[in-house]
Amino acid sequence: TTEIYTLSLHDALPISVRQRGVGMVQVQANEISIEVEEFGDPGDPPVLLIAGLGAQMTVWRDDFCRRLADRGHRVIRFDNRDVGLSTWFDNQPAGDLIAALFTALEGGRVESAYSLGDMADDAVGVLDALGIDSAHVYGWSLGGMVAQHVAIRHPQRVRSLTSSQSMPRFIPMPTEVALTLVPPEADPDDRDTLVAAGVEAARICAGTLLPFDDEDARREIEDAIDRAWHPEGGIRQAVAALADDDRTPGLRNVRVPTLVLHGTADPLILPEGGQETADAIPGAELVWIDGLGHEMPEAVWPLFLEIGRAHV
Repeated sequence: TTEIYTLSLHDALPISVRQRGVGMVQVQANEISIEVEEFGDPGDPPVLLIAGLGAQMTVWRDDFCRRLADRGHRVIRFDNRDVGLSTWFDNQPAGDLIAALFTALEGGRVESAYSLGDMADDAVGVLDALGIDSAHVYGWSLGGMVAQHVAIRHPQRVRSLTSSQSMPRFIPMPTEVALTLVPPEADPDDRDTLVAAGVEAARICAGTLLPFDDEDARREIEDAIDRAWHPEGGIRQAVAALADDDRTPGLRNVRVPTLVLHGTADPLILPEGGQETADAIPGAELVWIDGLGHEMPEAVWPLFLEIGRAHV
């Protein structure tokens, strides 16, 4: 089934776990350390949130997680491998992202330090470490690709799947947009240049639904830099995505309730990606958000939370 939403501006611990603070733990999973944070009642149905390319778990904002928890869910967010406070793979070369991109465009085989399947196994390892047998799995962007792998590789661990602003295979985007994935050539201590580049990348990826919020983008990027700035990990994740095979055949075997969310104005992961994902998964519900780009601003949170209630 397919729906289209137009938003108005008026819408509103096991042995493998080491405690790090209120709600935060480090878990040992899939032979690496993964930073995890939880919200809500541990007895409520679990929701596992998987972040996108180069994004730390804080891209799932605190208030978003609290609102989801307030709806009766145990919310779990974590830093993917190679970003944030989880294990970095700096013993592996970052690789040349532009060269990998052209190799993928030409149909060649891209070599990567690890795979999206490895990242999916990390996500399941988080569930193992927390003693959770299965969860509602919600992935955004690259996190949606990882969530698709979780559903394909570990179907018994998935209660429902939400794939948001993602795709089942590499679908080329405009060159200007692809270049936003490449970190700026700047001194890591040159905070102003890094922030300015991040704001511009967010602007390019924004849609037409809402006016671009320069200050909000700036705050988010500054917070990410201050918490754990590691662009090399984002490059390795991007190369892993380019090295991945088409997941469409595997998605045809997914049998859990599935929701596919996509913005009609997404310039990074084109709407074709949402359509192909929904077409591949039997019975998937496809929801278009009119004018949304590759973003999840606070104004659309109520829509994301309400749409997902039937599945989560």
